[in-house]
Amino acid sequence: MATAGKVIKCKAAVAWEPNKPLVIEEIEVAPPQANEVRIKIVATGVCHTDLHHLSECKRDDGFPIVLGHEGAGIVESVGPGVTEFQPGDKVIPLCLSQCRKCRFCKSPKTNQCVEGWAARGYDVLAAPDSRFTCKGKKVLQFVGTSTFSEYTVMNQMAVAKIDPAAPLDKVCLLGCGVCTGFGAAVNTAKVEPGSTCAVFGLGAVGLAAVMGCKFAGAKRIIVVDINPDKFEKAKVFGATDFVNPKDHNKPISQVLHEMTDGGVDFSLECVGNVEVMRSALESCVKGWGVSVIVGWTNSYDFAARPIQLMTGRTWKGSIFGGFKGKDGVPEMVKAYLDKKVKLDEFITHNMTLDQVNDAFELMNHGKCIRTVINVSPQ
Repeated sequence: MATAGKVIKCKAAVAWEPNKPLVIEEIEVAPPQANEVRIKIVATGVCHTDLHHLSECKRDDGFPIVLGHEGAGIVESVGPGVTEFQPGDKVIPLCLSQCRKCRFCKSPKTNQCVEGWAARGYDVLAAPDSRFTCKGKKVLQFVGTSTFSEYTVMNQMAVAKIDPAAPLDKVCLLGCGVCTGFGAAVNTAKVEPGSTCAVFGLGAVGLAAVMGCKFAGAKRIIVVDINPDKFEKAKVFGATDFVNPKDHNKPISQVLHEMTDGGVDFSLECVGNVEVMRSALESCVKGWGVSVIVGWTNSYDFAARPIQLMTGRTWKGSIFGGFKGKDGVPEMVKAYLDKKVKLDEFITHNMTLDQVNDAFELMNHGKCIRTVINVSPQ
């Protein structure tokens, strides 16, 4: 392309400091270096983790930053050493890399990778370097992706090539939320046919977890949320029972025990609230119940009584649904194209990049499932 090898000036939503609206700025995006690809972002979902960083990160080295990590786009140019991608490829940026060389990538037991931004740790969700500058200042890249920008640059180990037939304004959701919830049920919890499940929280991740439970053959799927407006949407993905904690004057774990003769086989916490995490664990049946922490938070400690685990429950955590991104995301795209998983049903709003703060407001007030930002024309 004509822009290959050159700095691209483009539009991006920049978070200059915590708890302040994003500002639409013109940024400079440098050409890709060795083993990097520069991607034209076509569409991106707005995820609660973006909002979490904006509101919870108090560190000075966490800003300025371009948020967004649930995107899809088209390769604009590649750097030296890149053989897997070429300009024009449809791709999904990955917030969790897959180098295929480290101890973790070689193990079938995990989707963790010691390379990429996460090698720095999870206290700041960005590597110290990026290819972004704005007004003469270096701008950080959120979880190695930064999809609230018309262009981004990523290491090829954190990019998945997808079917060229895939609609980017739909499959962008596979960059985080849908894979996170769906995979937590299928890959991490390993929900079994005929089982009873409980899903706490009916945002996009929770609804994807419901879909994963249904896909795995669960017979009964109980959803728990304080927003009754979300219950009808949950039915679309396979929910069978609905519980609103506000309707009960007893612990929700006790309610679920009474509904299920002693507790559910599997529970998934999709809120990111440590009290809900404990409740989800305590809702499991003793002996074999499995509870998975899916909702993101890194700001608080959590606790439980040891007897909850000593009597046979298992407490697990899941990042990105246990998917190894370069392998799993293309498979999920194919599953969508084959109508085996839903994506369209998650999308309640479509907006432009200029409206990104409005998208945050919708999320803040529980008025959307997923908003898709149309960043650039295909």
